[in-house]
Amino acid sequence: MEYKKGYSFENNVIIINRELTELDIFVKDFLEILKKYSDYLVVSGFVSISSGRTRGTEDVDILFPIIDESEFSLLFNELIIKGFWCYQADDFKQAYSYIKGFNSIRFARVGEMFPNIELIPINPSKKAKYFEFTHPQKIKIDGFEFKIPPIEFEILYKEIILAGKKDMEDARHLRTFFSDILNHNKFKEYEKIISGELK
Repeated sequence: MEYKKGYSFENNVIIINRELTELDIFVKDFLEILKKYSDYLVVSGFVSISSGRTRGTEDVDILFPIIDESEFSLLFNELIIKGFWCYQADDFKQAYSYIKGFNSIRFARVGEMFPNIELIPINPSKKAKYFEFTHPQKIKIDGFEFKIPPIEFEILYKEIILAGKKDMEDARHLRTFFSDILNHNKFKEYEKIISGELK
């Protein structure tokens, strides 16, 4: 179904009607490698930017489940071969020590600091994050399809947990842009899950 705000909703995929930007291509190149070794979910600021909010960002947050060391070594080494570098480590063992401790690591293209990918490890103990991770929404821009949280979840997470100025502006943008497809019952369901993170 076509909406007047620059997107359509077909087979449960949100299709954004615009061309890819350099930031989109950066994320696409990274995800093409990550998807070989792990599931993932793109969260936070890039969700708003991908749906047309005009603002700068230095990092793109991506959730991924902790994978074993041998699989991580393949991921890390392919990223290096394909022209990325890791802020925290030059070798996969050192990088994996961060992942095991539930600390995020960052990757950027070689010779650059920004934009970068913040790769955030999760497991079922991170209840709100794990819920959004296991209930993804597909979104597509000019043939580039990737997974984000349910829009209602992303809005509430920004309003309740993050709550910074930029986050509140992102949430307002998402509420306006996706007003045609937002589900108020989902807001009620997700608010309980997200509020539980504050306890």
